[in-house]
Amino acid sequence: MRKKKQLKITFLGTGTSTGVPMISSTHPVAFSNDLKDKRLRSSIMISWDEVTYVIDCGPDFRQQMIRENVQKINGILFTHEHSDHIAGFDDIRPYSFQIGEVPIYVTERVLQALKKRYEYVFETENRYPSAPSVAPILISHKTSFDLQGVNVVPVEVMHGNLPVLGFRFNDFAYVTDIKTITETEINKLKNLDILVVTGLRKEPHATHFNIEEALQFVEKVQPKKTYLTHISELLGFHEEVEKELPENVFLAYDGLHLVSE
Repeated sequence: MRKKKQLKITFLGTGTSTGVPMISSTHPVAFSNDLKDKRLRSSIMISWDEVTYVIDCGPDFRQQMIRENVQKINGILFTHEHSDHIAGFDDIRPYSFQIGEVPIYVTERVLQALKKRYEYVFETENRYPSAPSVAPILISHKTSFDLQGVNVVPVEVMHGNLPVLGFRFNDFAYVTDIKTITETEINKLKNLDILVVTGLRKEPHATHFNIEEALQFVEKVQPKKTYLTHISELLGFHEEVEKELPENVFLAYDGLHLVSE
């Protein structure tokens, strides 16, 4: 039996699509001096051995890579095509200069969205020489795949009417931008050591779990530990909200590092 890799997880960003604080916000959280209340757009980095993968590259990608001193990546997995998850796509150039084509793991729909928004990246004639080079690898929720010794299970959730992929790496799972999920997909998330899932705010939202829905989901999936992400300033102050959460449920924050066996 193949021994499982020890995974190192870094939260590159834990904020909702506007980031926290939001531009022009007058919400009290926007003026917090607690660094845990400063949230870049949601993304994580997963490393094992000498391998590093990133899930999503939003508009804060450059800042996140500099903050964490990430010297190289082996590829990017995309959850979906919304701007807060793909707007840093051009900033992968330094990694492309290092390794040539950067592998990107995408559904067909997300690939077409990237080609539309970043047409110059995919051009084959009269190509701009400094454009990033990528190697698209098509994935779907129907099939798992191997990433250098780690089995990855895509999990389909619904973000309103939009299908979004979460990802399970061994006994760790990252599920963001979720509002509903089928029982079939829930079964892919059983027996987790760590679950990361959206907990946007306290009030209901049309396309995201609020805190109540996230906790109901946790109760159903029963991971050993859960970290909430994709957080709005409307959720409240990190320090106060964390005290209200059940045992073994925590608020993630930018720069948080975890280890999953």
